[in-house]
Amino acid sequence: PRKRRHHRNGSHSQRVDNPAVSESQSKTDTRKKSLKCDVCGKHFQFKCQLNVHLRVHKGDKPYSGRTSGKGAYSCSTCEKSFHNKSALTVHLRIHTGEKPYSCSTCGKQFRQISALKSHGNCYTGEKPYPCSTCGKRFTYKSHFESHVRIHTGEKPHICNICGKRFSRRSHLYYHLKIHTGEKPHLCSTCGKGFRENYELQRHIRIHTGEKPYSCSTCGKGFILKAALERHIRCHTGEKPYVCMNCEKRFADKTALDRHSVIHTGEKPYCCNSCGKKFNQSANLKKHMMRIHTG
Repeated sequence: PRKRRHHRNGSHSQRVDNPAVSESQSKTDTRKKSLKCDVCGKHFQFKCQLNVHLRVHKGDKPYSGRTSGKGAYSCSTCEKSFHNKSALTVHLRIHTGEKPYSCSTCGKQFRQISALKSHGNCYTGEKPYPCSTCGKRFTYKSHFESHVRIHTGEKPHICNICGKRFSRRSHLYYHLKIHTGEKPHLCSTCGKGFRENYELQRHIRIHTGEKPYSCSTCGKGFILKAALERHIRCHTGEKPYVCMNCEKRFADKTALDRHSVIHTGEKPYCCNSCGKKFNQSANLKKHMMRIHTG
């Protein structure tokens, strides 16, 4: 017992006093993330982390919300499965509404720390995501990815009720309320209902006359930020919306949609008097003036 106690004391003395141990620890620190994935080149500090990562390439999802008999993790709300438990934890916040990361400047809260860091670009003015097609730069990666779909025409988000497709998930969520008829946000001035609170706030400016968005070139004010962005293209000449059929470019999506019916042959505008159809609303108005008005 005395000999064993002497050995333990000696070891303790080495851990506290021997500078060689600190040097060894320093070397260990420099070896952090020394394990490399042969598939993508990503580095990891521990072998267990590398093993979990390799499942991404293999397509395995051993951790799926709910714990199964195999020890997997899967979401008990929507049954979505994940490669690791931490991804599940982040996903569950979608259902719980939990946003544990908050901005120290404005108090805005986020589900993921990466989203909080990206939010910080608002204050630095940094726009690290450039579009390779038109050169426009973005503060947020999600905004950049949504923008790219303007050029590609991709619409990955599909309504499971009517099949309509959308380029942004937020547009799909908004669309779904058309089917439910839900309009919980009411204007206290005129009683009009809105599906989203931001729509209500935007509508209130009609009553107040507020135009918070102004053009730095000519000073013109706008109720909507989107309206300002469209207006600015008058000065810059930018035309980010491209027809996939003839490659003609347009300054706004509405103009592109009007143009697209030329290729599809669609005639959505119908005369209530004679039933004649037109591909443009302007053509219908001309028809009404010439044929049915005096």
